[in-house]
Parts: sequence; structure tokens; C-alpha cells
Amino acid sequence: MQSCQKLFFTAPYRVEILEAARPQPEKGEVLVQTLVSAISAGTELLFYRGQVPNGTVVDTTIPALSAAITYPLQYGYAAVGRIISLGTAVEANWLGKLVFAFQPHASHFVAQPNELIVLPKEMDADTAVFLPNMETAVSFLMDAQPMIGERVAVFGQGIIGLLTTALLSKLPFSSLITLDRIALRREWSRKLGADVVFNPAEAGVVELVRHYKGGNQIFPGTDLTFELSGNPAALEQAINVTGFSGRVLVGSWYGDKRAVIDLGDHFHRNHITLISSQVSQIAPQWNGRFSKKRRLNVALDMLASVRPEQLITQRLPLSQAITAYQQLDQEPENHLQIIFTYES
Repeated sequence: MQSCQKLFFTAPYRVEILEAARPQPEKGEVLVQTLVSAISAGTELLFYRGQVPNGTVVDTTIPALSAAITYPLQYGYAAVGRIISLGTAVEANWLGKLVFAFQPHASHFVAQPNELIVLPKEMDADTAVFLPNMETAVSFLMDAQPMIGERVAVFGQGIIGLLTTALLSKLPFSSLITLDRIALRREWSRKLGADVVFNPAEAGVVELVRHYKGGNQIFPGTDLTFELSGNPAALEQAINVTGFSGRVLVGSWYGDKRAVIDLGDHFHRNHITLISSQVSQIAPQWNGRFSKKRRLNVALDMLASVRPEQLITQRLPLSQAITAYQQLDQEPENHLQIIFTYES
């Protein structure tokens, strides 16, 4: 019997690799053999740690992740593989294609062709596995609508924060400021185009950001601030560095952690706007011109430009998944992106 391996979260801080019979494609389906899959050090660690509110659906827009959160739980949403078998009614030219899929970590999976993204011939698996993160970064820029000459700050330089910084660096801002507690992330933030990088734990950092390069003589502070750290405490800092009539885009999902923020004098008097941004949907103002497919195509173009595979700090076989999650949870200062590899 041919087998496959699947990753399951069986309880908070517990991961198991289970072996099962290899699925076979039914009519209208294909079988994909996974080459690499990426761990989300943000959302996925919330599931690993059990920090997700009860009753939450894993993802309402991805068929493979549409169930409610209960243990044992399959998760993951960034898999790249090659189609190795076809069900009936699938055209023969699908065989052998390199594809991206929003699928949990597993050595093999079946899907319908319309659930897969065929990758450009010049794109390799290590680049393509960042597609969900890049789509998220593209979505943030669409929702925030940055403008020429603005002063912009980004809290959080994990993978999504770094990709957002890389995209923002292509725009003609007055300044692009980033903040993160981890030195490795700050180093990469500079490499990807930040003008200046701060440690948010640094004394007086709010004033340093508000008056970077003198700020604006009339209204100090940033025009646009992104909160992408995943740390609820960062939201109040993000509000406080933002100037009059500024915007704060909240891209973090905090799970069951609560953000305690002061919406008093600074927020209230400065007419600051809070923007919620989440990649599962297209924001209403874009529905007339954008679809999920068009946004993914933009993200693919940006992958080719940014080359995020340089952010992979470790490759581990799926069999070492326990080590991978422990390292991301306990040693975040040493890792940016860990990906799983799969035996052929």
C-alpha cells in the first residue's frame, strides 16, 4: 500500500506526523506530491500554542481548512508540489505541472484543478511557497492606500512584515521606518529597504519615530502605520506614533490574546483611523476591479521581484516537525522562515 504523511496538532504544544493510505484522485481531481511547505510563524504558532478562541473556523475561504478548530487539527496553507496522477475527466496536460495549493502540511493531497495555482516556468518551489504571505502584503498595501511623500512605519518584521516592507520600499515615501524586537529581523528590514529600524522596547522609541528627520513642522508623527507584529501591546505604540489624521492598519491576528489600548487623548484628538485588513476577502472598494485571482497574480509578480527565498533560515524534513515548531516558539531570534521538505 502506498502511504502518505500528514501533520496534526494533537493538543497545545503537541505535533504528530501520522501515516495514512495515499489518497487517490476521483473524477475531476488530481494527486499532488508535495515538494515543500512553509510554516506560518504567526498564525500557525497560535494553533500550536492553543491560543485560538473556541469555536473559530480555521478558514472560511479555503475548502481544505473549512472545519471548526478541534484537536487533532490539520493546518498549514502554503504547499508547493507536482501533479503525479490524474482522475478521470482531467485533461492530460495537467500531469507533471508544478503547482501551489492552500493545503495543510502533508506529503500528498488531492485537489480539483481550479483549487491549484500553476506556477510560472521560471519560478521554483522555494520562491512560490511564500505566495500566501506575499498576497497578504499586497492586500495590506491595497487596504492602506499609501500615498507619495508619506511617512510610514511598520511594527513587526516577521515574514509578512518584511515582505510588506519590501513592497513599501518601492514607493517614494518621505521615510519608511520599521520596528522589531529581534535583531535578525531588524537586519533584514534594512536590507529590504527600510530607512531606519528601531527596537520597540527602546526607551523613548515613540518620540524617536514621531520626530524622525524632524517630522512634519505642523503635524509630527507618521501618516500611515502598519501593526503586523502579532503582539497586542504593539497596537497602542502604533497609535501613539501616528500623527494627526493618520491611519493605522491592523494586519495582526491576536488569537485569544486581547489588546489593551488607550483610546483617550492622543487617539481621540488626532482623528486617527483604524483599518482592519485580512487577506481572505477582497475589500469592498476593490471588488469592481479586483478578484482573488488578479491579486494572486500581482503577488506572483512581486515574488519574482523580491525573491523571498533568501529569508529561509532552515529546511527540515516533515519528520522533524516537532523540532521546527519548538525552534520557532522558543528561539524566534534565530529564525525567519522554516520550511518542510518531503522525500520523493
